[in-house]
Amino acid sequence: MDAKDAINLYKSRDVSEKVFWADKFYLGNHCLRVASEEAASNKIFIGFLALIIRCRIYTALKEKAKELAKKPNYLTVPAAIRELEKIEMTRQLDKVYRLDHAVTKTQKVILSAFGMDWNHVKYRAENISKILKGVQ
Repeated sequence: MDAKDAINLYKSRDVSEKVFWADKFYLGNHCLRVASEEAASNKIFIGFLALIIRCRIYTALKEKAKELAKKPNYLTVPAAIRELEKIEMTRQLDKVYRLDHAVTKTQKVILSAFGMDWNHVKYRAENISKILKGVQ
């Protein structure tokens, strides 16, 4: 094995270990605390899906940070999720659901990391409003 192969092997192991550490630390999967084997299997599966989603978010935000001159504080996974949670819909007096606030510049940057823009959010909000209006 030459030096290049050795460093590639080391980096791949390091990435795998960091992913499992993230699973334990960020997602709280360091202990199962379940009553049955089926529940443990389900919890592991959901944790695996959550880890895939978190890694996808991390990768998208990392690529977006490369485009910008410096990495802003809001391009970390927890900060981006907190910022996007602020996008919410409320029911107005005319019983129609609308976005509560306009999308901020920070939210637009985060959305652009996932290939979305303000128009996409507005379109989705209108569709959700139509669906909810039909349910009432």
